[in-house]
Amino acid sequence: MRRAAIVGCGDVSVIHVEAIQAIDDIELVAVCDLDPDRLEQASSAWGAAGYTDLHTMIAEARPDVVHVTTPHHQHVQVSIDCLEAGVHVIQEKPIAHTLGEGQRLVDAAAHARSKIGICFQNRYNISSQEARRILDSGELGRIEGAYASVVWSRTPEYYLAKPWRGTWDQAGGGVLINQAIHTVDLVQWLMGDVVDVNGNVATRKFPDVIEVEDTADALLTHANGTQTTFFAALTAPVHRPVEIEIYAEHGVLAIRNGLEVAWKHGGVDVYPERSVSSVGRTYWGVSHEILIRDFYKKLDDPEPFWISPAEAMASLEILKTMYRQTYGNNQGE
Repeated sequence: MRRAAIVGCGDVSVIHVEAIQAIDDIELVAVCDLDPDRLEQASSAWGAAGYTDLHTMIAEARPDVVHVTTPHHQHVQVSIDCLEAGVHVIQEKPIAHTLGEGQRLVDAAAHARSKIGICFQNRYNISSQEARRILDSGELGRIEGAYASVVWSRTPEYYLAKPWRGTWDQAGGGVLINQAIHTVDLVQWLMGDVVDVNGNVATRKFPDVIEVEDTADALLTHANGTQTTFFAALTAPVHRPVEIEIYAEHGVLAIRNGLEVAWKHGGVDVYPERSVSSVGRTYWGVSHEILIRDFYKKLDDPEPFWISPAEAMASLEILKTMYRQTYGNNQGE
């Protein structure tokens, strides 16, 4: 029986708990949070011992795996403390709120005896897996380029409820690092490494509420010479589906609540997505549990988990480049 613990009992922790409870041979033994009221609520709801100190929790509860679901600026230190204690880590995205902190975690992971995985769970979506398989097969022929967008809705109340979300020093950015980073990750995973970024960010709807951006656009150039046009915004009245369209010699591959491949010879292949978690918000995607299952399954493998801190740095570097290009300084580094 593997022993699991949660550090950070905020919104996204619930989907990690649901996954832990759904997997045989994993027991949630402890939760940790700095807020006493939130800690008491989580401890009572999930039947796990509650702690306000990470080191005490590790010493007393002896978890095999810690799930790090804290605000962004706390990710790295919590994960490093766990790795140094010999505890495996599943950490929510982003890898870090700054490039410097991200590199600290990359270095720590390289020298650790325990494993760490970063939650880019959308790589496990049926649409993503099938898209990658089709692209790798070469069936689409020459890739001509791609388009990707994340257009969602947020209100001032969203930021006022948890003010860290709208700050540089705690969130590390806005729509890019908090919402669109999953799509940035998928674009570079499907289309290839990004070697050039020409981007811009702005705060168009909430300049009196947040420091960070609510809108972003970029032209991303990949190592194979293709380009992706990318757009993200939190200014819409409703959530639109995340879209990734890849244009190729023999057809168009479109991810939008599933995968559709429209072949130029006239056929259309459709790959429906899994149903959404019973507790998760729809925009969290459907694959947290699958990633978490895979991580636990591979704990005894000698290789690092495939979505490692080094792997997760790619998306952080892309969006931090966009921040530098807009603000002309080292914002977030």
